[in-house]
Amino acid sequence: MRIALIGYGRMGKLIEGLASDHGHSVTVIINESHAGLRAEQLAETLRAADVAIDFTVAAAVRRNVEACVLAETPIVVGTTGWDEQRNEIEKVVTDGNGSMVYGANFSIGVNLFFRIAEYAAELLARFPEYEAFIEEQHHSQKKDSPSGTALKLRSVAEDHVKIGEIAATRAGNIPGTHRLGFDGPADQILLEHTARNREGFAYGAIMAAEWIENRKGFFEFTEVIAEKMGVDVGEH
Repeated sequence: MRIALIGYGRMGKLIEGLASDHGHSVTVIINESHAGLRAEQLAETLRAADVAIDFTVAAAVRRNVEACVLAETPIVVGTTGWDEQRNEIEKVVTDGNGSMVYGANFSIGVNLFFRIAEYAAELLARFPEYEAFIEEQHHSQKKDSPSGTALKLRSVAEDHVKIGEIAATRAGNIPGTHRLGFDGPADQILLEHTARNREGFAYGAIMAAEWIENRKGFFEFTEVIAEKMGVDVGEH
């Protein structure tokens, strides 16, 4: 599989290093020098790839998706912070018969954590004396706060319980820690996921690229994980 990297920061370089381990090659790199290109211009470059992986900034996502749709190149979007544009971007993909996978977090462990968290919230909803809360920690360079992962965690849990304000910390070089807690009058239940490094995110993005290569549509990474597990998205 020929991969186009849209964004060549830490994540892009990590994906480049892992791609060859999975039998793939990076044939296109889109970096800051391409920032001024229109979608139509960028599409010409992207046609040389089978799949594109985007780890850039929220403001660039729509253009990058439009370019991939024009190039008929499936795209994996690991960039977060563009939730307000979700409906518009989905329309770009569906109207253009394109292919896209997006996710709040491409770590396989985090996505399994979402499923555990949802089940826990369903159980604890039967005991209103337990109040739910979410805490998250990331490195000081992370721009969105709370993180997309924390917002997804809240969305999953709030199908069953009420969640207050998310406590977000930005400091040092923390790759990412997320906690869902249930505090009761006599005890506390705490679920936690801690990323040791960014390799898990890169591996998940490559898995998503393999999955989307020959599909059409607008998908969330949770659907990729669900298929790997052999279950429907709504099942436990």
